Amino acid sequence: MKLHILHANIIYANIIVSIKSFYREKTVVFFRLAFPVILILVFGTIFMERDNEIFDLSIQDLDRTPSSEQLVEAIRLSKRFTITKVSPAVDAKTYAKTHKRNLIVIIPKDFEMSMMQKMESDTFGTPVSLNQLYDPSAFGVTTKLGVLDMVLAGINQEMSGKPPLIVSEPISILKKKYRFIEFFVPGIIAMAVMTASLFGAVNVNAELRQKGVIRKLFTTPITRIDWILSNVLYQFILAVLSTAVMLLVSYVVFSVSLEINAWLVVFIALDVFSFVGLGMILTRVAKEAESASAAADALMFPMMFLSGTFFPVEMMPEFLQKFARVLPLYYVNEGLRAAMVSVDHAAALKCALTIGAFAAVVFVLGSMITTLGGEST
Repeated sequence: MKLHILHANIIYANIIVSIKSFYREKTVVFFRLAFPVILILVFGTIFMERDNEIFDLSIQDLDRTPSSEQLVEAIRLSKRFTITKVSPAVDAKTYAKTHKRNLIVIIPKDFEMSMMQKMESDTFGTPVSLNQLYDPSAFGVTTKLGVLDMVLAGINQEMSGKPPLIVSEPISILKKKYRFIEFFVPGIIAMAVMTASLFGAVNVNAELRQKGVIRKLFTTPITRIDWILSNVLYQFILAVLSTAVMLLVSYVVFSVSLEINAWLVVFIALDVFSFVGLGMILTRVAKEAESASAAADALMFPMMFLSGTFFPVEMMPEFLQKFARVLPLYYVNEGLRAAMVSVDHAAALKCALTIGAFAAVVFVLGSMITTLGGEST
């Protein structure tokens, strides 16, 4: 049994060579640093805080009375809608299709008369109806309908002068109010580290194995253990750099509110060890560089889309939720969110132990087959 001695100077020299090679490859720099930032900017802009969003609203007033005009003005004064008046002479459906409107509120004829009758009777009968012509396939129309209902509820209360009998008071289970972008950034960090570590290990190992470099390491001062460790440290350095860039952009552009603590470094390290280990295993199973890359793709894409990176796992069918919970990236995502969003240290520890056990198994196995396999090539 060989006793492997680590050589710090050799490991350091190999890391420096790898870093120099990295910044010379502009495409690699783009996908490692710029691509995750672009994802954050795009999705963060799409899903910005919508509490104060102002919607376009088309209103067709078929009654044309002081009461109907007061209703339109009350909706405008809510400051949640920009009002566009539709002529009573046009067909509302045709107007909606022609002008690409996803919601038109139609104030019916005899609206004022019905209102007067209701107010005179002072009874809880059938309410006066407003027709809402909408496109159910349009993005955001459900949100717009919900906001309109809230505005109309406020108008009803003012007109009746009666406070509601029952009200709800939302209480968040989290310490702070978080937006979509705060939940999205930890997932992008986990995905970016996974992708770079997996493909970094696959590309380097497959190429050097094909060229016989790994086998020739026996003729150099560097041992295979030194070489593996230096590559892992190189991936970790790039992962920390990439994470710092993503967090910096998120804070500057979106003013995110995330907890930065030691768990962040722990999960980055576990992410790197997990997927570098998987990469080493793939390059031993699929010895050709092209087939190893294809195998990495087959592993990466299901994890990217089914591990809760872009949307909550709870939105998926139950059988896919069960599948997601066996994917290693799921526990990195959940661990980072527990540490950075909900600040739940117990949940973060549970995720860290799970992904840590996985990382230990695949990294040790990957290191063994890389060192032992190299001798027979």
